[in-house]
Amino acid sequence: MRKKKISVIATGFLCIGIMLAVSGFEAAYAKTKIITLTYANYFPPTHKMSKLQEQFCSEIEKRTNGRVKITYHPGGAVLKATRIYDGVVTGLADIGYSHCGYTRGRFIITEVLALPLGYPSGWVATHVANDFYNEFKPKEWDETHMLYLHNGCAGCIHSTKPVRTLEDLKGVTIRAPGAVGDTLRALGGTPRDLPMSEVYEGISKNVINGSMTSMECAKGWKFAEVCKYLIDCWQISHVHPFYVVMNKDKWNKLPQDIKKIFTEVSEEWIDKAGKTWDAANAEGAEYTLSLGNEIIRLTAEEAARWQKAVEPLTDAYIKKIAAKGFSAEEQKEHVNFIKERVKYWTKKQVELGIKSPTGPQEIRE
Repeated sequence: MRKKKISVIATGFLCIGIMLAVSGFEAAYAKTKIITLTYANYFPPTHKMSKLQEQFCSEIEKRTNGRVKITYHPGGAVLKATRIYDGVVTGLADIGYSHCGYTRGRFIITEVLALPLGYPSGWVATHVANDFYNEFKPKEWDETHMLYLHNGCAGCIHSTKPVRTLEDLKGVTIRAPGAVGDTLRALGGTPRDLPMSEVYEGISKNVINGSMTSMECAKGWKFAEVCKYLIDCWQISHVHPFYVVMNKDKWNKLPQDIKKIFTEVSEEWIDKAGKTWDAANAEGAEYTLSLGNEIIRLTAEEAARWQKAVEPLTDAYIKKIAAKGFSAEEQKEHVNFIKERVKYWTKKQVELGIKSPTGPQEIRE
């Protein structure tokens, strides 16, 4: 009987030992298994923001000690801008970079960021966008895992014609996608929606007279070669809510320590993205001037006229959202939150001495 009892105990310890060994092996395997992911981006590979995303991939690989390897596909090589979000949802790409204007109506709550609320810089706009997401967590993003949002200060008009007043926009056709088109229409211009990759050719062939977007496009997309005028109207600036999202199933399967690294790097890239947008904007300004082009800045009086012209857009947006069953009061809360965060981050930018080629004189380079 005693021998039988000893045998049972020994067998028990043996089973426990095997379980621990298997568990240890699985843990060791999990830590050495290489996780391969793909990243789709439509920006050209030489663009500053495209390079920043490539650095994101490298940083993830570095901090995971090579356990995660991301194959980066810029320039729309895997997915075009309009297909990136769906491509991430369905798993055609594991990570994707695009913006809400290419799928207007899909991210209808987040599109509040595209209202002409006067973002003074890309740094401010990027921090505001992430504050907004973290505060309200719109359900429209539930099909993916949000890594981070970022925005350039899209408060400029690249034009083949000089624009100094509202009257100068009459009869001018400008590429302005999504909600940005509403802003241009309110100012008196004629919006046209074209993929970014077709804008240069459209301007050069006089199909359109320019594009309403960020200053950096003068160099990043070579608009300065076909547009002799760059109108800085940051006082009514909007943003294209750019996003970096991951396939939800792939995110859920990541080990917790890997998730932590992705989250930490994403948080760091918020600040980097904002500063990169402004650095790109500064290069855009320098490039257009180097070609002998003119940068037109609105006078205080003219800026006030432009602001008044776009004021009705906020009420129209709220009514449109309410008609779809959303609370009008919640949308007003969203707008007020954004305005408050714009003031907060603008003040913070002044305090930190971070310069921008756009915005009030306190932060202007």
